[in-house]
Amino acid sequence: MVLEVIHTIVTRSFQLVAGHPALDLVNTLDWRFRDSGAEELLNSYEDLLRFAEQSDVLSQRQARALRKADGAAAARALQQARDLRESLAQLIYAMLEHLEPPVEALLKLDRHLHVAQSHRALRWSSKGIRSIWPAENDALLPVWLLAEATAALLTSESAGSIRACANAECRWLFLDLSRNHTRRWCDMKICGNRTKARRFREQRSERRSGPARRRNASTIL
Repeated sequence: MVLEVIHTIVTRSFQLVAGHPALDLVNTLDWRFRDSGAEELLNSYEDLLRFAEQSDVLSQRQARALRKADGAAAARALQQARDLRESLAQLIYAMLEHLEPPVEALLKLDRHLHVAQSHRALRWSSKGIRSIWPAENDALLPVWLLAEATAALLTSESAGSIRACANAECRWLFLDLSRNHTRRWCDMKICGNRTKARRFREQRSERRSGPARRRNASTIL
């Protein structure tokens, strides 16, 4: 469940650790399970374009053209991207808990895919028939591309390799492509080491407090 308190952060490069743009999209709502609230990483249309470009969903040429989109269209595209993200998040986190995904989330994803595909067209070129985007300058192009990437992932064998980070507050999504399918962390350098360090401190604290508890018990007796 997404918490109501959502913080915004300054612009920064996206950490693309998921192995698939659809999962990296879900991760753009950072710390979504943290008690103090999640952090929104898609705070503007420019953020969406940077994410899509860094994820290789958009080319540099496409991103450059889309930066000319008017404010209203850009705002609408940003909202649609967030809606796609949260619908996908609801579906995947339910699947990971072996629960039936919310019907509304699945319907929203279906609508996003339908809209995306309705803007594709077949054209003849010297290399044969191609599927293109006639409205390539439409501000919604990154949303359409992400919707198609989402559908491709969910209907592929790779869907069975989707995992969530073992850090209960993080739970970033990723594809577990490790040899034995034992990957636990979104990034070992971040959540893995942080969790191990916290456990070490807790164990050390317990060892130190153990003798004191025994002395207190002896005094009472």
